[in-house]
Amino acid sequence: MKDLLNKITSYNLFNYLLPGVLFVVALEKFTSYSLIHPDIIIGIFVYYFAGLVVSRFGSLVIEPILKDISFVKSFDGDKLVTLARTDEKINIYTEANNMYRTFIALFVLVLLVRVYELYIPGYPFLSEYGLHILFVLLLIVFLFSYRKQSEQLARKTGKARKSEQKGE
Repeated sequence: MKDLLNKITSYNLFNYLLPGVLFVVALEKFTSYSLIHPDIIIGIFVYYFAGLVVSRFGSLVIEPILKDISFVKSFDGDKLVTLARTDEKINIYTEANNMYRTFIALFVLVLLVRVYELYIPGYPFLSEYGLHILFVLLLIVFLFSYRKQSEQLARKTGKARKSEQKGE
């Protein structure tokens, strides 16, 4: 367990675990749902997963919406990586940027859960199939997360191959 805790990076802590804990606590306070687990070990994994889901929602839903309405500007990820090699503060800014996006997603999701909870009595289908719907939504979130990550890796490896070919 100690080795596992040592491997948790500040990114994992501030973008997954902390938002997960806050999400679970907010659900407990503002809705009738509770994800708080009495076993601390299992709880840590539940909170981490909740934070991961919140973070992915932020990346896949919140970020594109904020870019579409021109609330935030897009930036070139490759230039950011290059700049991070010369300016160590870039990684701190990037981590903070992602953390803020995750907190926005957290607040939106808590509000959505509360709205769902308020309207569920009027739609028996939602209460009967709520867990099925949640499972499908989680599947969709992780399918799109996987696709986004794969596209980033393909872009990186494609650029690496191009630079290798130029060197030959």
